[in-house]
Amino acid sequence: MKALSDYSRLSLNQITTDRWSLREAAEGCARAGIPGIAIWRHKLAGLDGGVQEAARIVRDAGLSVSSLCRGGMFPAATAAERQTRIDDNKRAIEEAAALGTDVLVLVCGPAPDKDIASARRMVEDGIASVVPFAQEHGVKLGIEPLHPMYAAERSVINTLAQANAIAEQYTPEQVGVVVDVFHVWWDPELAAQIARASGRILGFHVSDWIVPTPDMLMGRGMMGDGVIDLRGIRSMVEEANYKGPIEVEIFNQAIWDRPGDEVLAQIKERYLACV
Repeated sequence: MKALSDYSRLSLNQITTDRWSLREAAEGCARAGIPGIAIWRHKLAGLDGGVQEAARIVRDAGLSVSSLCRGGMFPAATAAERQTRIDDNKRAIEEAAALGTDVLVLVCGPAPDKDIASARRMVEDGIASVVPFAQEHGVKLGIEPLHPMYAAERSVINTLAQANAIAEQYTPEQVGVVVDVFHVWWDPELAAQIARASGRILGFHVSDWIVPTPDMLMGRGMMGDGVIDLRGIRSMVEEANYKGPIEVEIFNQAIWDRPGDEVLAQIKERYLACV
């Protein structure tokens, strides 16, 4: 697999420079020559002008928005709470459309009790409830399976096979999957499931798995610092017809504490060397 030769597909997932505001992240990307940014909804909440101001910030920086994170979190103990979450997903869809991205990433949510099978049905029901609204707004729903260690507190969708099974109930213009190497690199079915997702991969996220892993949530590494075959997985998603943005998404306090411009410089170096 050939190395990437330029930065045309590179996108900064905003969480990687979490201490930066959206404006700081957008201006940092512009300085670094990184053409894309993936926005997190909690960063929109701090803007006086809300999503419209965010769209202006990104536009003024000359960036494209690769995705909005996150929707999902569908399972809940009561019907009223499940409806509240569906309503919040509709707001997220409107925000994605206003920002100019056609991808809303779904982190599907944990079970409210010990019945994980029921929670998975709630996820399917929640997605079904918002698909028509998303389609009206030109937004695709990208189901991101999370590593099984997150099943108890973040998502009951833990394999690409599960995500594919839900996505296949819809057209690729409605629902697809997001391949995050941190969550799926271990899966013995990975190659087959990426091939199965051909035509409906909506995002590709890169980081690395550090050994020993320092923290369940905050232990992702910079590309090249861990054990993931990043280039091999990129080959799989490209063979499955994904040619879109490659988001660098890293949860790691040590990286968050470094100067943002320094982090972006290293991202560019490792992107070409390792991805």
